[in-house]
Amino acid sequence: MGTALSSRPDQIHPALWRASQLARSPGHYTDTGYPALSTELPGGGWPLGNLIDILVQQTGIGELQLLRPALLGLSHRPIVLIQPPHPPQFTAWAAWGGNPAQLLWIRAARSADAFWTAEQVLRSGAFGAVLLWQSSIRNQVLRRLQLAAQESTSLFALIRPLDAASQASPAPLRLALQPSAQGLNASILKRRGGTLEDPIKIRLYPDTRFSEFDHAIMDRRAPSAPRPGRSVPELAH
Repeated sequence: MGTALSSRPDQIHPALWRASQLARSPGHYTDTGYPALSTELPGGGWPLGNLIDILVQQTGIGELQLLRPALLGLSHRPIVLIQPPHPPQFTAWAAWGGNPAQLLWIRAARSADAFWTAEQVLRSGAFGAVLLWQSSIRNQVLRRLQLAAQESTSLFALIRPLDAASQASPAPLRLALQPSAQGLNASILKRRGGTLEDPIKIRLYPDTRFSEFDHAIMDRRAPSAPRPGRSVPELAH
């Protein structure tokens, strides 16, 4: 009598899963630092050695805050930033608890140079994380970057505009980020497993609460224009 087949695909092979289930693919992962997000990701965290496509409504809405816990956890190896839209704040990195000597900033004259640099950095295996900012990128280049990422154990995130969501990508994980009052709304556009209809609310910033006295001060009518020579403490009150 033949052996009955298991009803669970992952018992046949760990790389198999039902479309309605999160994949349990073998590999390396690092915790996101945000339980609500980690729960919805295959492996329970950011996949290492893979391209992660992060699409943002605009740069500076909190994408680095989102990656901050993972970056700090991987900072025993250098972290490289390629073509960031603004110069990195090394003092802020130190305030986060990172070692400024482990943070590298690479500027490339052309997009092709940035892509080549990302490939070489990934294949070197020497970096804990690689973050690449680009406004436009061809599918052929995306495939090359994914292949380069698979040769590493680095956290590799490509950060680009939200309108790239309509472009196909070999990245096994794609997220769209939009700002919210206390952080971000993260929509999972692609993952290994079932789809997720509602965005994940990620709280990046603590509540800001004012005492009743502070509210009273703020609710007062604005004072008249200060006279020349009026002291700063008087104005501040």
